[in-house]
Amino acid sequence: MNKSPYVIIGNGIAGITCARHIRKYDSDASILVISGESEHFFSRTALMYIYMGHMQYQHTKPYEDWFWEKNRIELKKTWITSIDTTKQQLISDTGEKIPYGTLIIATGSKPLTIGWPGEDLKGVQGLYSLQDLENMEDNTQGIQRGVIVGGGLIGIEMAEMLKSRGIEVTFLVREKNFWDTVLPTEEAELINRHIRAHDVDLRLGTELAEIISNGNGNVSAVKTNTGEEIPCQFVGLTIGVTPNISLLKNHPDIQSNRGVLVDKYFQTNIEGVYAIGDCAEFTESPGPNRKTIEQVWYTGRMHGETLAYNLTHEEKVSYKPGIWFNSAKFFDLEYQTYGHVPNNIPATLDTFHWENEAGTVAIRFVYDKTVGTIKGINSIGWRMRHAYFDKAIDEGWLFEKILTHLDKASFDAEFATKHTAAVIQAYNTIKKRNVSLPKKGFLKRIVTAFS
Repeated sequence: MNKSPYVIIGNGIAGITCARHIRKYDSDASILVISGESEHFFSRTALMYIYMGHMQYQHTKPYEDWFWEKNRIELKKTWITSIDTTKQQLISDTGEKIPYGTLIIATGSKPLTIGWPGEDLKGVQGLYSLQDLENMEDNTQGIQRGVIVGGGLIGIEMAEMLKSRGIEVTFLVREKNFWDTVLPTEEAELINRHIRAHDVDLRLGTELAEIISNGNGNVSAVKTNTGEEIPCQFVGLTIGVTPNISLLKNHPDIQSNRGVLVDKYFQTNIEGVYAIGDCAEFTESPGPNRKTIEQVWYTGRMHGETLAYNLTHEEKVSYKPGIWFNSAKFFDLEYQTYGHVPNNIPATLDTFHWENEAGTVAIRFVYDKTVGTIKGINSIGWRMRHAYFDKAIDEGWLFEKILTHLDKASFDAEFATKHTAAVIQAYNTIKKRNVSLPKKGFLKRIVTAFS
């Protein structure tokens, strides 16, 4: 077993999970976690709630401050500027040289920009790091309007943050509907309505052309692709994130593309150097319908767990993420997706979409057109059980059988409205079928058989 020091650059979910599991498997290992962002690991998804006043920074730390010393995980707050793979050492921004035996790069993501005129003005920023949150706190003091650019999940979070302080929001989305590069049209249109219901000025099919200065280095307006000028004092650039690999720009010996290139064991082309989390890019897809870069909290955790196991065991295991899953929140509306639900359904698949009369709850099933096995599900405003659909998709359950016991798949509150009967009725009407609700006792037998 390798007893040389493990050094991890980055204290996000991937890096810290890896550190914790190395310690779990190896009580003697020397573990150092380095980050210039924060002293301690914190929940990145909770940043918005600090701004909105629901939480304080100390509430976002999953572990007490004594946890690190007790588990002998050394933390160091500094920015790493250089990696010397020949001498196996890191160079910090203060010139300190830090040796390593095994290096794990877990530097996460950074906001994506595309070189808009004026994007360097004060009051223009993305939102990913603790420093971004601090900048947003400063940049939005006393302002009247913010403009958010980009129809993604960080954009909707930023809109909610600004609205919580009574700041007017204009949302520029270049696509026909919000997030329609991911969502089928019906779901995207539902989200459009929900955003507007929260008094957000949503401009679809509208692109940012230029960010205009007030003459003193601050933003004063944006100009759209139609030539319209929208006065504002803040611009949130939320067109997405990109792997944070600026550390490697002067290190061509560590191969990279969009992210640090790794194999299915997270090994880079340099022996003893690994990459995990948002910054890692697999040289080939890790599984069916999985991307080579997946910047999601739970995949970062799985990366850390898998690499820690491989670093501390003779027999290696490859990374196998399983069925795709993700969840999000659009203001107060929850969204979940399981398996493969493309925004444009191909001819090999069939789909059934249901939406309640109020347009606040929706569910979509995607299934094989020939044999009827479930391939994916979208759920909006209706909380589902992760384990249920993970197993259903993995084992290829028949869609119509799943349809008859949706109440067992539901994870809504006890007295929430039940939708299964309405969904089945709509399915029978649209598909000209005769699917029935299960008879008494039948439901229990099906669920028991599948559990």
